[in-house]
Amino acid sequence: MKRVAKPELLDTDSGTPAEVAASLGDLERINRWFGGVATTEEIIERVAGAIKASSLSVLEVAAGSGYVPEIARERLQNRGLSLHITLLDRARSHLGNGTRAVVGDALSLPFQDASFDLLSCNLFAHHLSPEELRRFVDEALRVCRAAVVINDLVRHPLHMSLVYAGMPLYRSRITRHDAPASVRRAFTPEEMRALLAQTSAAKIEIHRHYLFRMGVIAWKHGCGS
Repeated sequence: MKRVAKPELLDTDSGTPAEVAASLGDLERINRWFGGVATTEEIIERVAGAIKASSLSVLEVAAGSGYVPEIARERLQNRGLSLHITLLDRARSHLGNGTRAVVGDALSLPFQDASFDLLSCNLFAHHLSPEELRRFVDEALRVCRAAVVINDLVRHPLHMSLVYAGMPLYRSRITRHDAPASVRRAFTPEEMRALLAQTSAAKIEIHRHYLFRMGVIAWKHGCGS
């Protein structure tokens, strides 16, 4: 199944406010029910275990309202791991209230070197071209102290079939357009590994998760070995 970079409507908020809100609600349910939150939770816990940390500062890129890292934070807190989260998104209107939040460009992060322990993103990598993905990971490695963690989709024909089977669950026409477009734009684990091998990462780990999710850890030099 060839990768096709078909534009997604939610990227440019192409819809009425009600349609955009309904699509964001669809995404939240997908992340809660079908492995999105669990993948972020598991890969952050894996990093914490490797570096023997009980507390981590996390920059969540393309964060939206930030519910994915926030739910992961609540769950991990119960297992003795504290997360201190800062959200970054391209638009102030996407960011939630009551949390540290910054408007900025993921390819030119407005932070000094080694500002956070981790940089995390959920369902963001597939929106990037291969060159943009490499640039993003290098920039993220600059800003983090330990690792970059990527939670994203796996492109696969069976995944596409599941997306179409789930159409009755989507409440927004935007989701009905964007869900299959996301799978077409996603990378395979093999493609992801080959692309990130061209970055400054010291080591790449890729783990498969529930319902065609992959959890990627790009380790900074001196960490994770």
